[in-house]
Amino acid sequence: MHPETQPSGSKLDGYFEITKRHSTVSREVRGGLVTFFAMAYIIALNPLIIGTAVDKDGRLISGAPKFLDAAMTQVDNAAVGASIGMVAAATALVAGLLTIAMGVIGRFPIGLAAGLGLNALVAYVLAPQMTWPQAMGLVVWEGILIAILVLTGFRTAVFRAIPRTLRTAISVGIGLFITFVGFVNAGVVRKAAGTPVELGINGSLQGWPIAVFFIGIMVLIALHVLKVKGAMLLSIVVATVVAIVVEATAKIGPQVTADGANPFGWSLNVPSLANFTLPDLGLIGRVDMVGAFFVDGEFQFTRLLALAVLVFSLLLADFFDTMGTVVAVGSEGDLLDEHGMPPRTTEILLVDSVAAAAGGLGSVSSNTCYIESTAGVGEGARTGLASVVTGLAFLLAIFLSPIINLVPSEAAAPVLVFVGFLMISQVVDVDWNDPEVGIPAFLTMVLMPFAYSITVGIGAGFLAHVFIKLVRGHGKQVHPLMYVVAGLFVIYFVQGALLGLIGA
Repeated sequence: MHPETQPSGSKLDGYFEITKRHSTVSREVRGGLVTFFAMAYIIALNPLIIGTAVDKDGRLISGAPKFLDAAMTQVDNAAVGASIGMVAAATALVAGLLTIAMGVIGRFPIGLAAGLGLNALVAYVLAPQMTWPQAMGLVVWEGILIAILVLTGFRTAVFRAIPRTLRTAISVGIGLFITFVGFVNAGVVRKAAGTPVELGINGSLQGWPIAVFFIGIMVLIALHVLKVKGAMLLSIVVATVVAIVVEATAKIGPQVTADGANPFGWSLNVPSLANFTLPDLGLIGRVDMVGAFFVDGEFQFTRLLALAVLVFSLLLADFFDTMGTVVAVGSEGDLLDEHGMPPRTTEILLVDSVAAAAGGLGSVSSNTCYIESTAGVGEGARTGLASVVTGLAFLLAIFLSPIINLVPSEAAAPVLVFVGFLMISQVVDVDWNDPEVGIPAFLTMVLMPFAYSITVGIGAGFLAHVFIKLVRGHGKQVHPLMYVVAGLFVIYFVQGALLGLIGA
């Protein structure tokens, strides 16, 4: 046994099984920090979604009106700024507490925070139909329902019912997905006028932020090839230092400014040093659990049906995003058993379920497991200790505003792209000569990045798996729960039509 992994006999080692999983405390700390830096953008991004949208009364989540005039032409910038600050503080607090809970209870190296996509659904679909407290009340209900599914064993049973080849396809698909996310966050791939996406700006790589990305990825590749420990964390540090120097001298600014678009700017957060700030946690607990089901004080059945479809959409997206993420993280860290299951599956899924409800109670939308955790696992994280480190970093970020803006997405994006390379190696485990395996796997892999949704990729793969089995007369080989899940995904894919029929 390597001396670095000799049993220490400490309670910390025993509880987190650090030695058993062939890791060390230093690797867990490095991995936890890498996961944090890969996820930290959510502290800046979630407030831009939750903190700037308005409810049916035209009010921000802080409770203040967004506009100074009835015509809604003059934005109250001070009110919007205060709302953004409140969401940032609450986002970091909830993410920190739940990630620590995952480390201590689930003992798995995965971080949790407000889910992208889920927060957009809350901000742009739920909030315009009700007040912010009512919208967050529905998020709490979603978390409660998922927790019930875990406690009854249904969620774990579905996890076990998924064929191993589909789990492999999910991991590879997520690898492609986070690679695409990395390129988009870095501005290397962008929306275009004539085509869905294009390279850089008008088909050319221009601007300092993109240069910072390539500096980061070249440093990462060089360190990895030379087998330097902490390669991912070091690449983030180097790229961040370069970004700070560039911003301090060139004053590039963000891509989206008050004066219009700035295509050569930083995509998500500007790398600038700031001062200590006191957090405003006034959003915690602003929840109305029943108000959403009433219109002008009266209960309406059609309203209940419409909200049920929306909550179902939240639940299913959260349910399967987490499932895919846990499989991918476990696969990357070689933490799955012979059945393709991670250790302490029930505890992991229960913490994730509680996180969904906690996101509603914190007014930051549903919290869920983050695929960026694969970056920390790629750095060496194997235990819940890494999650504790990630969670503590989030709690520190509540008070240290430099943590929010210090690391631009262009500095963290190389890690996401590189982890995609590490994860795609599993593609050789799929039998491409067997259409029952190959076609569902293919659809799972390609639709995750192409539809920009982990849930869509999983749903397409599940439906293709069941359909092909039935066509070939192998329906009895399909686990009964797969039929149930396939039916749920059919509802998920046609939810827009269902809402139209209901009249919502």
